[in-house]
Amino acid sequence: MTRTCLLLLATACLAGCGDVERTFGLTRDIPDEFTVETRAPLSMPPDTTLRAPQPGAARPQEVSSQAAAEAALAPDTALIGGGGAAGPNSAGQQALVAEAGPAAPADIRHRVDGEVALDRPSGNLTDRLMFWQGSAPPGTVLDATAESRRLRQNAALGQPPTAGDTPIIQDKPKTSFLGLF
Repeated sequence: MTRTCLLLLATACLAGCGDVERTFGLTRDIPDEFTVETRAPLSMPPDTTLRAPQPGAARPQEVSSQAAAEAALAPDTALIGGGGAAGPNSAGQQALVAEAGPAAPADIRHRVDGEVALDRPSGNLTDRLMFWQGSAPPGTVLDATAESRRLRQNAALGQPPTAGDTPIIQDKPKTSFLGLF
């Protein structure tokens, strides 16, 4: 009896430990993808000699304050030459500009806006569907019960379905009370 009590007590204590499954290998531990890292092997550069600095020469990685200000204020002027900070246009830049074709007209934005306005619908779809009272509704409204009766009569008399007039719903004349009734 004491053995079974001790065994149950040991099992209960063991179950109280949080990592029993991990201890016995019942759960799978996958590596965290953020902690796995690869390191590049160390290697020697092919040439260990450095170029000696030229006395009085400008450092290649530094930009003058005037050129930095021009780049910050007007970044579009990078291709414009004329002896500025960007220097004269190279042959490649000149060929690129020549292949681009003639310059756009001065009023191009006005023209494009006018053409887009023509393609724009007059209102959104919901407004046109809900407030179609000013114009006739799209299509003709059929009287479903009268049309069903007409088709049954044509079938009973042996006539084609196209025989006879198609019944439509006539609009009621509106009163002057805001056109609601």
